[in-house]
Amino acid sequence: MSDDHCTRCGACCAAFRVDFHRSELASAMPGGVPDALTVPVTGALMRMRGTDEAPSRCVALSGEIGTRVACSIYAGRPSPCRDFAPYAALGIGEDACDRARRRHGLPPLRAES
Repeated sequence: MSDDHCTRCGACCAAFRVDFHRSELASAMPGGVPDALTVPVTGALMRMRGTDEAPSRCVALSGEIGTRVACSIYAGRPSPCRDFAPYAALGIGEDACDRARRRHGLPPLRAES
């Protein structure tokens, strides 16, 4: 992962539940989300461990939020993580990204002129 806003932030990984279909698990497809990092929600729905705790923090996140973070399963992260704030790496946030950043005392991302 390049050195961008997302590798310095990580607020989204410590603000929201991350639910996804069990077909994204490593046991269902090569390179998928490691089963041990998840908990079942329903028969078809899984959740990343730690994302429904208080305070919330995904078990795959390492580092200090707002300074330097890394996802230990970045290449195999679930679809909600892949789809979240697609332009954040470019410094362009969106509502959910800005809410997550506020929860951690970080300013919202804005497009650089």
